[in-house]
Amino acid sequence: MPKTYSDDERAYIKKRLKEEAAYLLSTFGIRRTTVDELVERVKIPKGTFYLFYDSKELLLFEVLIEQHEIIEQQMLDEIKALHGHATTDELTEIIYNSFLITDKIGLLRLITTGEIELLYRKLPQEVMQNHFIQDSSMIKSIGELLPLSSDINTDHFATAFRNLFITMVYKREMGEDFFNDALKLTIRGLVLQMIT
Repeated sequence: MPKTYSDDERAYIKKRLKEEAAYLLSTFGIRRTTVDELVERVKIPKGTFYLFYDSKELLLFEVLIEQHEIIEQQMLDEIKALHGHATTDELTEIIYNSFLITDKIGLLRLITTGEIELLYRKLPQEVMQNHFIQDSSMIKSIGELLPLSSDINTDHFATAFRNLFITMVYKREMGEDFFNDALKLTIRGLVLQMIT
C-alpha cells in the first residue's frame, strides 16, 4: 500500500522534484536525467515519484514551462511599465531581451542536441496543444497592455515568434557575427505589424 503524504509533504516533494529536475536537465539533458536519479536526490521511493508524475517527461516539461512562464511574466511586466505607450523600439527591445534570456537558460542546447524532440514525442498531444494556446494568449496579453492593430491574428503572431525562436538553434550556421542583429531586425518587423 503506497504511503500517504500530508499536503505539506506533497508540496515539499513536488518542489524538490522540480528543483532537482531543473538541475539535472540543465546539467545532463533529457536523456541522462532518469527517474532513479531524481528519486535518489529527493530521497523518496521510486513509486512515490509516480504519485506525482506519470513520466519523467511530464515533470521535465513542467519545469521548462515554468521557466518559460517566468521569462514571459518578466516581459509582460516590462511592457506594463510602459503604461500603454510603447514605441516600436521599446517593444522590440523587450521582446528581443526575452529571446536572449531564453537562450541563456539552456533551452536552445536541448533543441540543438535533438533532446527537446525526444521530450515532445513522449508527451501527450493535448499537453503540446495547451502550450501552443498559451503562446497565443501571451500575444493577447500584450494586446491588453498596448494598442495592437485591430486585424491582428494572435495565432499567426504566436507562430511567427515561435518560428523565430527556433531559428536561434541555427545561429552558427546562419552566421553568429550578425545573428543577434538580424534577430532584432526580424522582431522589429513583427512588432511594426503588431502596433497600431
